[in-house]
Amino acid sequence: MINQIEKKEFAYETVVGLKVSDDELYTNYRKAMTPLLIKYEGGFRYDFKIQETLISEDPKPINRLFLIFFKNKELKDLFFKDPEYLKIRETFFTPSVESTTILSEYERYQ
Repeated sequence: MINQIEKKEFAYETVVGLKVSDDELYTNYRKAMTPLLIKYEGGFRYDFKIQETLISEDPKPINRLFLIFFKNKELKDLFFKDPEYLKIRETFFTPSVESTTILSEYERYQ
């Protein structure tokens, strides 16, 4: 039992709400960025389409909610700064998403 914590993997997770205005273009964004996401040891644990938000601290509307994870925060930061990702984001994400709301970020044991 001495080294139980050392054997567990850490994950850095972010819960994100979006207002997607072009679902088809956003789907193309996900397809284009997924291989790069996997390269950075990331993925999605949950993904929802939301019809109604009952309570929100942020005035920006949300119709998509997901949890994205990486092995650690450093890999997350590298992924979002990667020039290939930035090109994919500009091509697909920017024209398909009206707003982004970060609901939570945290590190957890896997």
